[in-house]
Amino acid sequence: MGAGKTTIGKQLAKQLGKTFYDTDHEIEKRTGVKIPVIFELEGEVGFRKRESAIIQELTQLDNIVLATGGGAVMAAENREQLKNNGYVIYLRANANDLWHRMRHDKQRPLLQNVDIRAKLEELYSERHPLYMDIATLVVDTGHQPASMVINQIEQSLLAL
Repeated sequence: MGAGKTTIGKQLAKQLGKTFYDTDHEIEKRTGVKIPVIFELEGEVGFRKRESAIIQELTQLDNIVLATGGGAVMAAENREQLKNNGYVIYLRANANDLWHRMRHDKQRPLLQNVDIRAKLEELYSERHPLYMDIATLVVDTGHQPASMVINQIEQSLLAL
């Protein structure tokens, strides 16, 4: 969450001549409502079911760049689909960098009515090992501009 998956994914897809998909945007397009509404009506469990179904579908496509929600790796079936159907690029950002990017964000359901910094640290500690387990490539987003991150990804992909 907040590592730059959508921003970098869109630009990377354009440079590579691939189609870009974002699981959150696909869910919103198909349901006709924003992610916070799904969380409100169905809870995180309902949202994660939708997310898994979209990942199952989209990982069967060729020549795409897929950005998933940050919590997608929590489900073993998502990790398996992602790992077995393409390269997984983990855009790593530490909790402090994420806090600076998202401390005023009112759209992310998991960051509402909580200590944002503590929640980000909790999510990082839960998700980081799972991302590391499936990542083909790990790129630190930190304070780098998107163009530098994309260049690093492209160079690394050429070496695979």
